[in-house]
Amino acid sequence: MRARLIGIGPGGPDELTVAAVHALNDVDVFLVADKQRGVDDLVSVREEICRRHITGEYRVIVVPDPPRDRAPERYGNEVRDWHAARAEAYETVLREQVLDGETVGFLVWGDPSLYDSTIRVVERIRERGIVDLDYDVIPGVSSVQMLAARHRLVLNRIGGPITITTGRRLARDVAAGGDNLVVMLDGGLACTELPGEWDIWWGANLGTSDEELVAGRLSEVRGRIEAARARSKSARGWVMDTYLLRRA
Repeated sequence: MRARLIGIGPGGPDELTVAAVHALNDVDVFLVADKQRGVDDLVSVREEICRRHITGEYRVIVVPDPPRDRAPERYGNEVRDWHAARAEAYETVLREQVLDGETVGFLVWGDPSLYDSTIRVVERIRERGIVDLDYDVIPGVSSVQMLAARHRLVLNRIGGPITITTGRRLARDVAAGGDNLVVMLDGGLACTELPGEWDIWWGANLGTSDEELVAGRLSEVRGRIEAARARSKSARGWVMDTYLLRRA
C-alpha cells in the first residue's frame, strides 16, 4: 500500500505548494482524524482544501481520534501511547476500507517535519508489519514561515541562532540562554510569565480568513493578544497561534 503525507500549510486553502496540489490529485482516499470536540473542527478545512484543488474522484474517511490523557507529569509516555492508539485506528481503516491499488493521503497541518505526529504514526504502522505500507512526504508551508511573512521578519539575528520551542518548554529554554525564540503550542501564553522585557510578533489561525496579528512590547500588547486570540477561537471554534519572542 502506498501513502502520501502532504503538508497543506497552516490553514488557508491557497497556501499549498504546487507539489502538494499534484500530490492531492494522486490520492484515492484521504484519512482524516476527527478530534470530536463538538466545534467547527479541522476536518472541514481539510475537506475544503480537497474541493478547491482536486479535479478527479476521491474519498474521505473520517477516523475518530483516540482520547489523550493530558496529565503533565507523564507527558512523554502519554504522547507515545496516543501515537500507538492512533496507529492502530489508522491500520484498521487501511485493512478494512482501502482497496488494493489505492493510494492513501494524510493531510498534514503545516509541515510534516514540525510538531506533527503523522510521520511517527505511519512509522508505527510499518513497524507493526500488519499492513505493507510505503510512503513519501511532501513538505508544506509552516505557521513559522507564515508568521515571518506576515510580520515581514527575518527570524534570526545576523549570524545568530533561533530556538523553536513550545510553551511547555519556554521557561527552561530562556533560562538556558535563549533570547530569540519561536514558540508554538502555547495555549496559556507562557511568555507572560517570563522576567524582563520582551518584544513579540504573534499570529493566530494564519492563512485563514480569521487570521489575527499583533506585534509590540509584550508588556504593552498582552491584552490585545488575549482579545485577538479570543476572536479567532470564537470565529472557528479553535485557535492555533505562533509567535516570535525576542529579549528587548
